[in-house]
Amino acid sequence: MHEVPRATAIIVAMKIALLDDYADLVRTLDCFSRLDGHDVLVLNETLDEDALAARLADREALVLIRERTPIPRSLIERLPNLRLISQTGRAGTHVDVAACEAHGIRVVAGTGSPYAPAELTFALILDCMRQVTVEHRALRAGHWQTALGTTLRGRTLGILGYGSIGRLVAGFGRAFGMAPLAWGREASATRAAADGVPMAGSMRELFERSDVLSVHLRLGSDTRGLIGAAEFASMKPGAVFVNTSRAGLVVPGALLAGLDAHRPERAALDVFEHEPALDDPLVRHPRVLATPHLGYVERDSYEAYFGQAFDNLLAAAAV
Repeated sequence: MHEVPRATAIIVAMKIALLDDYADLVRTLDCFSRLDGHDVLVLNETLDEDALAARLADREALVLIRERTPIPRSLIERLPNLRLISQTGRAGTHVDVAACEAHGIRVVAGTGSPYAPAELTFALILDCMRQVTVEHRALRAGHWQTALGTTLRGRTLGILGYGSIGRLVAGFGRAFGMAPLAWGREASATRAAADGVPMAGSMRELFERSDVLSVHLRLGSDTRGLIGAAEFASMKPGAVFVNTSRAGLVVPGALLAGLDAHRPERAALDVFEHEPALDDPLVRHPRVLATPHLGYVERDSYEAYFGQAFDNLLAAAAV
């Protein structure tokens, strides 16, 4: 007796909603065809809870793009037909899992990939140090050579959180002649030792010694607000702060105040307290290089993230 291939297994059509596809890109992916035969609602705009409750009232399954939309208990209780949530990448604290369990909603999650965010991180470092975007804008405005950048060779690259992304960023830094210096928990210390990367004695020492400080930590109750005014004040003149991880790792307002005091001198940011961050003062700050949370927003990553999310959704629905 032959096993029925997974692709041809009979699955009852579901009413699915895919949230926060800002640029309406998911429909262009090859993996989107896996949802053929299902009723798929794609939301491109960011909605408040009342609007979400209305738009999702008949949906049986949600596909979440990372942490763009929180799914708290108050929303869950207003979605009577919801039975399944499929998360792109790893699950986070944005979903109230306990509330989902209480309402019989299954939450399935995928895995992440470090390559796209690590590449973006180093692109931001290069741009910020050599003032590429600053000079690009000046040239288009009719000005020639307005800023003086800095080479990477010989500078200290601080890595706060030496996990899979931090490890790649450290390797990129070494290729450019930088000296990586890490700080983090025991797991970070173990990985750093295996790679021959020295560990700072404390987080404060990491901030004090780094010419470029790049953050690669997960956001949790123990890391929220970990970086504050004291850390920024300890940075050396001309130092650059890079955050492609989570804005919540920084005390609200601390980076803006630090920039005004030129500690750090410049910052490169891909994450913000409230997204889309169109009105965030950090986006408009003259010494901030800002990108709209592009770390994982890249075609190969999207195919992998959404392909897995769709497979997980269909497999869970078939159980």
